[in-house]
Amino acid sequence: MGKTYRGGAPLAEVVRSGFVEGVHRGSVVVLDAAGAVLAAAGDVTSPVFPRSSNKPMQAVGMIRAGLPLTESADLALVAASHAGEEFHLARVGGLLAGAGLGEDDLHCPPELPVGEEARVAVLRAGGGPTRIQMNCSGKHAGMLLTCRAAGWPADGYWRPEHPLQQRLRDAVEEFTGEQAAAVGVDGCGAPVLAASLTGLAGAYLRLVTAEPGTAPRAVADAMRAYPEIVGGTQADDTRLMRGVPGLLAKVGAEGVIATALPGVGAVALKIDDGAGRARMPVLVSALRRLAVDAPVLEEFAEVPLFGGGLPVGAVRPLW
Repeated sequence: MGKTYRGGAPLAEVVRSGFVEGVHRGSVVVLDAAGAVLAAAGDVTSPVFPRSSNKPMQAVGMIRAGLPLTESADLALVAASHAGEEFHLARVGGLLAGAGLGEDDLHCPPELPVGEEARVAVLRAGGGPTRIQMNCSGKHAGMLLTCRAAGWPADGYWRPEHPLQQRLRDAVEEFTGEQAAAVGVDGCGAPVLAASLTGLAGAYLRLVTAEPGTAPRAVADAMRAYPEIVGGTQADDTRLMRGVPGLLAKVGAEGVIATALPGVGAVALKIDDGAGRARMPVLVSALRRLAVDAPVLEEFAEVPLFGGGLPVGAVRPLW
């Protein structure tokens, strides 16, 4: 694995009124069902921060450390980047209350929901940022519950040197097959570990092909069974998992997404400028290299551009 991400190749173009006004560069890797590289563009062997695409592996680490969850929906929430819809907040609140904890015990910062409809609803009601609305509050609730089950102090549970974070690092490194090249502070305040896109795609393939009854399979099954909890009613990864049976998908900030389909293969990609609008068209082009076909892919194949309220172009894949 390289030490510094070298940047990617042109993966998508922005076409307005027949004129190419911009290009999104990035890196993408496609693995076959056996984990071999089938296709790639850009730098797929140097480390990047997968951001929230690391969450399924972190959830595995929590289970192994004693996370006492019996409902798959709760496990999906621990691996989620939720939209802050009412059903998300109720479930996070229930996890905390069941352990005698409250919103103030969360270390994630107060924020408005990332989901547009949920955010507008909060503002219309006169509300403001709260910790439980932050899209990583489910992960942080899981971390707190894991600390309690393992007998670890909750104080500083988000710090890299805490026993909890050491266990989660072990899980990420195991599934990516790589030592973390860097440790950063994610948007929620918890550690984020760097891995290559090839390692990330391989991790997702290992999650979906794990033996039934194991922690990784439990996480993959929970996320696929409750896709609305993982993202939100209109979230990209939610819609993908609804539309492609058996697919595991999780977005990450800065233009990252990782997916895997058992018996088919896996994809991981990063758009260099972090633009979410280029992520899905490139992913569709990658999934089609694995012969994945579903109506939902047509919805994501291009992102429309508007002028004067009318469609005048699109963001479309080059790769």
